[in-house]
Amino acid sequence: MSEQIKTLRDSAAMRWSALLLLALAMFCSYIFMDILSPIKDLMQETRGWDSTAFGTMQGSEVFLNVFVFFLIFAGIILDKMGVRFTALLSAVVMLIGALIKWYAISDAFTGSSLEQWFTEHLNYIPLFDELGVSPFYEGMPASAKFAAAGFMIFGCGVEMAGITVSRGIVKWFKGREMALAMGSEMALARLGVATCMIFSPFFAKLGGHVDVSRSVAFGVVLLCIALIMCIVYFFMDRKLDSQTGEAEEKDDPFKISDLGKILTDSGFWLVALLCVLYYSAIFPFQKYAVNMLQCNLTLTEPSADSFWASSTITIIQYVIMLIVAAAGFASNFQKRKSVQCGLLSLSIVALVTYCYMGYMRQSAESIFAVFPLLAVLITPILGSYVDHKGKAASMLILGSLLLIVCHLTFAFVLPMFKGSAVGGIAVAYITILVLGASFSLVPASLWPSVPKLVDAKVIGSAYALIFWIQNIGLWLFPLLIGKVLDKTNPGVTDPTQFNYTAPLVMLASLGVIALILGLLLKVVDKRKGLGLEEPNIK
Repeated sequence: MSEQIKTLRDSAAMRWSALLLLALAMFCSYIFMDILSPIKDLMQETRGWDSTAFGTMQGSEVFLNVFVFFLIFAGIILDKMGVRFTALLSAVVMLIGALIKWYAISDAFTGSSLEQWFTEHLNYIPLFDELGVSPFYEGMPASAKFAAAGFMIFGCGVEMAGITVSRGIVKWFKGREMALAMGSEMALARLGVATCMIFSPFFAKLGGHVDVSRSVAFGVVLLCIALIMCIVYFFMDRKLDSQTGEAEEKDDPFKISDLGKILTDSGFWLVALLCVLYYSAIFPFQKYAVNMLQCNLTLTEPSADSFWASSTITIIQYVIMLIVAAAGFASNFQKRKSVQCGLLSLSIVALVTYCYMGYMRQSAESIFAVFPLLAVLITPILGSYVDHKGKAASMLILGSLLLIVCHLTFAFVLPMFKGSAVGGIAVAYITILVLGASFSLVPASLWPSVPKLVDAKVIGSAYALIFWIQNIGLWLFPLLIGKVLDKTNPGVTDPTQFNYTAPLVMLASLGVIALILGLLLKVVDKRKGLGLEEPNIK
């Protein structure tokens, strides 16, 4: 066996170690991406951010990627400079943006000359205001403006990291367990969402004194760790290239004409549009989900001296969440049926325990934190299924149907249970878990399909284009949700009393369009023989 291992990627251990480094970096970036989402109410109370200011700041993350076409340049950098350089660059850019956002949220910014400057400036941006796409507006709090500026820079780094990780997985896993690898990477990365939901409010309220900057500082520390992961990956990737003789920087140089080949492919466009619809219905929702639960559930905060209100329970609940994820994830790789069933049973028992604790804590953020847990369990299963059986396009159709059902449940069914503490939380848990499961269909089936649509030398550019199109939705819909909330809730000042029906129906409509495109993609795949329904491993 040892004689067959000629390069690092021929070794399963090294292959998966490289994946783990990339996934941990994305895990940290996912935490920072939504670091303010579970404390939207605290941002309104302590910094004066209404829903429009909050949504505008959240949407700013992808502003430069969309309107300055940074993602297109990121794809070119990736194709020209290779995975390892771009991974390191993205980590540095994320950290710089995060530090700016942290300062904007901190008490040090309040009353500073910089706050005065942001109050007086950036109220009108020529051309962008005329087009209605300005990242700032007159009357926007100075802290939100400066935080948006930092979040834009972070957004450049995180989206560059996203396309780099996808390209890196193709590099290390092509012809092997690629869909399983992509699904596993996203499963681990999405644990960042749960981590954020649990620890962001924990740090903001630590010691009985509310300080929202502590939550952002927690994210900054994790991004320092992400930078270390990328540095380690840099040396692994360089060793691989020295073994294979590959030179990404020199072979098959990027040409503008290559973009034409990508843009004229109907299969590519269907996949890209499906991506923007899926992600627009999920990521913007995550930024408001905790507040939506606060508005639709009857939650009674436990007394301050109760065990359920202590900081200890936060740590215990997080450990149990890790057990859910680790046991469920590990069960996918067991050969012995008894071990597999044992791990699955442990994961299910831990999940039930976690949900009970969330109910006892009466905490909207800990309830929504279950969002990625079922995804962690089934994403590798789905990825392995696509690798060996195919049916990627069919999975996208199923994901669209689940997306529609979940958002309509949040909009119309969940409010019916307001006043029923047990019933409301039960409906919330089930719907959140199913929504997370539906989202797991995307990395397992959509991303591994891209190499089937484009030439190998422009995979980086193809991913960049898809991410750019996706980012249009990620910029637009946080902003739209905030504006719709303010418009449909005139005079509401209590951040836990908003009516979320209109934004949720809007998100469900994205699922309807995705369903139509999924059906169309299946027809195009059959007619053109794109191979989306065929297995990756033949």
